[in-house]
Amino acid sequence: MILVTGGTGLVGSHLLYELVKKNKPVKAIYRNEKKLAIVKKVFAYYSDDPDALFNKIEWVQADLLDIPLLTEAFIDVSYVYHCAAFVSLEPNKYYLLRKTNIEGTANIVNLCITHAVKKLCYVSSVAALGRASNNKEIDEDTLWNPEADNSAYGITKYGAELEVWRGTQEGLDAVIVNPGVIVGPGIWRYGSGNIFKQVANGLTYYTTGIVGCVDVFDVVTCMIQLLESNIQNERFILVSENWEYKKFTECIAKALDVEPPTKKANSLLLQIGWRLDWLYCKITGKRRSLSKQLANTLETKSIYNNSKINQFLSFNFKPIESSIKEVSKVYLKEHKY
Repeated sequence: MILVTGGTGLVGSHLLYELVKKNKPVKAIYRNEKKLAIVKKVFAYYSDDPDALFNKIEWVQADLLDIPLLTEAFIDVSYVYHCAAFVSLEPNKYYLLRKTNIEGTANIVNLCITHAVKKLCYVSSVAALGRASNNKEIDEDTLWNPEADNSAYGITKYGAELEVWRGTQEGLDAVIVNPGVIVGPGIWRYGSGNIFKQVANGLTYYTTGIVGCVDVFDVVTCMIQLLESNIQNERFILVSENWEYKKFTECIAKALDVEPPTKKANSLLLQIGWRLDWLYCKITGKRRSLSKQLANTLETKSIYNNSKINQFLSFNFKPIESSIKEVSKVYLKEHKY
């Protein structure tokens, strides 16, 4: 039996689709029953009978921090895909990030050990990687610098990886994947889906940074191949291509048949912007839309090296332009443009 955490997220829902399509016995953890509709919606993108696939899954309502419920979910489980995470670049969400990403992962690792799980695949992020100096490429061996201005999210994903490595020292076989920005349809409120939404609604500014992108099915395929292989105790960057944000948003705009962003948001504008956003949210109590960490990310020129996954799996990534076209078709159909 396979257990999937975070089954209602972008990666989790696409992973579940691939697993049930192959008739794998699957359990999936969910917290909010309303989010199960996301999984059915994603299945409907690729199947004429999404309900039949959905009903193959044994759904378990649990929480990463509720150990008794989580323990029940591990009954008869041999393999685990840990996709669940809390994602935020707001610094005031550090406590929630730490509880879910580090403590939650520690709970998963402990239960994997207790239940003699054969192998764990953990979905981390490029945010958990170190930063290269002198414009060098970032790879899996780039050292993490705790003194750098790391995001709260990156710090907690790195901490979660340490929990996985701790598990390997206690006898657990594990692999970690570090995807870049994952391009896939279904969730438009955050992640890459929100970028499609912003561009469709007339995004004005582009930034000067570089983004490492990867198709959601490439992530899922690598995860499945890694879990089913003899590879253990390794981590892998999953990035298809490194694109400038300007090129990324222009490609989305072209696929959506809308005007691309035309104004450059330089460093000064971003630095002023996150401060004004902080002040506005302090007064109104609304959520941050541009934190300091996000502003820094949008102008960071990190280049990710994907050669390791190619060496281990001989994997060929899908071109990001193709991914953008496919996601745009779904977006346009769903929003009836």
